Amino acid sequence: MKRHKWITFILDILYPRKCPVCDRIITPKGALICPPCRKRVSFIAEPRCKKCGKALMFAEREYCENCCTQEHRFYCGVALMNYDSVSRKVLSDLKYRGKRDNADYVAAEMALRLRQEVERMDADALIPVPVHPRRKRLRGFNQAELLANRLGERLSIPVRNDLLIRIKNTRPQKELGSLGRLNNLLKAFTVRRWDAKLRRVILVDDIYTTGSTAEACTRVLLAAGAERVYVLSAAIGKDR
Repeated sequence: MKRHKWITFILDILYPRKCPVCDRIITPKGALICPPCRKRVSFIAEPRCKKCGKALMFAEREYCENCCTQEHRFYCGVALMNYDSVSRKVLSDLKYRGKRDNADYVAAEMALRLRQEVERMDADALIPVPVHPRRKRLRGFNQAELLANRLGERLSIPVRNDLLIRIKNTRPQKELGSLGRLNNLLKAFTVRRWDAKLRRVILVDDIYTTGSTAEACTRVLLAAGAERVYVLSAAIGKDR
């Protein structure tokens, strides 16, 4: 048995993987989520908003209410899960409790369910939404970067976490309305140095609510030289 397989084998014994939903040790061994818990995950299905990828309440509509009323300069977006109590726990545990294994599960589902859509984007790179350096030091990682890295490995897409940076540690977005969220973020991001070889890029984030973060990052990327920006989210809020 090769060295890395021995290490994986030992770690599996000492630290068995736990389900991102129920927190119990996963069976069968090798799975990333308990089969019963996977049935509890609400994956995005048609009809979906043609702009952000949010599940629509009515099949006759093409765009969600938010995309009808707010300007979004990204080309289009897709998301894996509806943002509900289950996905909230999976992503909150990743973000605030350091359960990095949850990123493995989310990235695996993204690669399985969104592969064709991502491949059609024909992107040159995945760019994770950055967190402020102070917040990253406290947390120890950036959850969007973890997701991008795991997904990039599965889909063989380069990940560039050296371009887009966060220079302003903004107020929590949940405290603000849609316009306030965007204004809060417009000067929060910048591009350190653009790579001229990058034309199409996919912005990766854990949660998409009003699209303010995606919009602020998109504007910076387009101004730096990107020709087209797509958005890929682990979970997205429901249409109203």
